Amino acid sequence: MTRQLGTTTALALAMALAAATAACDRGNAKNGNAQNASAPHAAAGGDATNTGINQRDRSDAAKTPTAQAESAGDRDLTARIRQELTSDDSLSMNAHNVKIITENGHVTLRGPVDSEAEKAKVAAAAQKVAPGNVSVELDVASR
Repeated sequence: MTRQLGTTTALALAMALAAATAACDRGNAKNGNAQNASAPHAAAGGDATNTGINQRDRSDAAKTPTAQAESAGDRDLTARIRQELTSDDSLSMNAHNVKIITENGHVTLRGPVDSEAEKAKVAAAAQKVAPGNVSVELDVASR
């Protein structure tokens, strides 16, 4: 009975915390204080909607994650590159989450990173796994 009560209490606390966090987010959005972690340039007065990037990605020539090939080799290559990135604790969350698009053995890296040095590290990690087959289309996020 005590264990069930402890579980119920923990669940109630977790739900209360989630509700409080959501309320804070709504309050910040109403007051114009919302910051989108996926759009770091918004804090610097840039376009928080990523309209320019979205328009670029609509081009037929732009590689997007939906271009990822379904072959086992391409999936394996993508997974190995992702492992290289996520195992490097010196990289930012942005770098850990760059888009890795592999098509017929060719890798395209897209998305924001925090600095030119980080861009070079991400590119080097991909080159280590797929030497000579990497296109780097990473953007350095302005702060």
